[in-house]
Amino acid sequence: MPDVNANLALTHLVPLAEVDENKVTPGVLGFIVFAVMALAVWRLMKSMNRHMGRVDFKEKSSEAGDATSADDARNQA
Repeated sequence: MPDVNANLALTHLVPLAEVDENKVTPGVLGFIVFAVMALAVWRLMKSMNRHMGRVDFKEKSSEAGDATSADDARNQA
């Protein structure tokens, strides 16, 4: 029975391997559009990485801020 499924799958894939000259393909314009989009994503990721490096994730603590946050924690609990 597995041979029947393999044979059936191969018969369905054979027409996909043939190239029809009347079909439209993306061509050079499709490649250029894809390359421009890839470069834009690369630049956005590079810019995001640079901006994320500038972010300071540690909060600056002060005496007044610590007392206020301690009071807030007691009120919420």
